[in-house]
Amino acid sequence: MQFKFKTQPYDHQREVFDASWDKHAHALFLEMGTGKTKVTIDTMAKLFCEGEITSALVIAPKGVYGNWVHKEIPQHLGDDIPVKVVQWQPSFTQAFKKQLNEVADKKDTKHLRILVMNVESFSTKKGTDVAAKFLRLNPNSLVAVDESTAIKNRTAKRTKSIMALGELAKYRRILTGSPITKNPMDLYSQCAFLGTRMLQQPSYYAFQGRYAIMQTRKFGNRSFQQITGYRNLGELNGILDEFSSRVLKEDCLDLPEKIYTQRSVPLTKEQASAYKQMQDMALAMLEKGELATTQSVLTQIMRLQEICCGHLKTDDGEIQAIPSNRMNEMLNVVSEMNGKVIIWASWVYDIEQIEKELSAAYGPSAVRTFYGATPTDARDQIVADFQDPDSDVRFFVANPRTGGYGLTLTAATNMIYYNNQYDLEIRLQSEDRAHRIGQTQHVLYVDLISPDTVDEKIIQALKDKIDIAQEVLGESAKKWLI
Repeated sequence: MQFKFKTQPYDHQREVFDASWDKHAHALFLEMGTGKTKVTIDTMAKLFCEGEITSALVIAPKGVYGNWVHKEIPQHLGDDIPVKVVQWQPSFTQAFKKQLNEVADKKDTKHLRILVMNVESFSTKKGTDVAAKFLRLNPNSLVAVDESTAIKNRTAKRTKSIMALGELAKYRRILTGSPITKNPMDLYSQCAFLGTRMLQQPSYYAFQGRYAIMQTRKFGNRSFQQITGYRNLGELNGILDEFSSRVLKEDCLDLPEKIYTQRSVPLTKEQASAYKQMQDMALAMLEKGELATTQSVLTQIMRLQEICCGHLKTDDGEIQAIPSNRMNEMLNVVSEMNGKVIIWASWVYDIEQIEKELSAAYGPSAVRTFYGATPTDARDQIVADFQDPDSDVRFFVANPRTGGYGLTLTAATNMIYYNNQYDLEIRLQSEDRAHRIGQTQHVLYVDLISPDTVDEKIIQALKDKIDIAQEVLGESAKKWLI
């Protein structure tokens, strides 16, 4: 069978494809929106046409893996390639068992058989066993891990399961636009999935010793090693170049620049009082007398963020509203914007309050929400309505953990972060829902920031993580969130 592209690649996609399709292991470090999924599907098709593989296992986060089945494979896989695609589901119905048997049938050499699973399923024995059986029956396979930072935690059960499965495949790919979201150690398990010697170190500890600066710390009678910095990052960048492709939007596509700005949201006196108590004593006494305590640094940060947003969950689980300027400032920002707007918020309480205020100001038909409680069967229509230039839907209000992955929201030219999180991957993923292939205008990003609070510390932490990632990947520093 002669391979040909179903959708013509951009020049950068063709360059990556030509350089990587026949490699047994390769990392596609293509920035979000540059088409790493297409390159992977084209690679599957080419290898199938060359008789190199008979099947493929795609592993992706829960919010993304359905896109492979319903959107990406139908869009990019050639119509002349006979294919069977099965999407993982946790409940083993008779129909699903039949599908699994058909897609794993090693006697079927006429079809490219693709099993698509969510990464979370590899935390279970059932999911791991199904994938292992699929690969053992079909050793001439390609395994692709989409958004491979999902396996950056080398001690996690799913990481161990997926790394073991990689050894059963003939070809392996990892896909991510941001392989480093916290520190260079994130790279180890992702690259080890491709092959234990890809990073030229025999173990994680050897890798850590080569590229991390360690210092002995003492806590009581105990001592431990702590990472205090990084070294030899230029060398690491050179090693990555040997088995990876790196593509940035600014280098290959006529996408517009991202524009960042911040809006200051001073705390009210009620917020300032609660914030100081929570910060200094890890205890807040609210107006009605409820207590909200913190038992860990993480919980304290979350509580401080809640106060900045104008609410606080008490120890009995009730949410206490605190007078705040944040909602009014968001409405002010919206009033200055033209076109469609994405608003990211971390808490359900905020999402519901934002929906209420926007509905009152612009009408209920102008607003759609997208978070954990949004019915699965309604999500595609919500996105379609938002993307439709003729619809009344102007505002997409969402939790970035739910809506920040896998969606194309290029109808928006404005994005507001009602609050931020320390997780860099969530920030980068959510940003690029609007800034990707198909966008033809500048995208404005507005961060709501309360001065001298945890808001500023989170932004600085995100910047620091960006700096480390750019140093490892050999990229010059860019203005980000300034």
